[in-house]
Amino acid sequence: MAHSNSAKKRIRQNITARARNRWRIRAMREAMKDFADKLAHGTNEEATASFRSAAAIIDRTAQKGVIHRNQAARRKSRLNKHLKAKVTG
Repeated sequence: MAHSNSAKKRIRQNITARARNRWRIRAMREAMKDFADKLAHGTNEEATASFRSAAAIIDRTAQKGVIHRNQAARRKSRLNKHLKAKVTG
């Protein structure tokens, strides 16, 4: 257990940051699932709009430092690959 006031404050800050990061991860995953749903059952326009929304959320998550920028690029690339396969195929 922490004894100093600064260590106790750090614990409180870590709890808040962890909750915020978990919320951002959850929002990102929900956006990706929404894109997958639109890809499978929606029109090309709906899938494209959903991709743009998911890409923005992924970028924001990386910008906040929750995920690495390379992971964000990889996720967007994979989503875009699926989108292009549906639109062209």
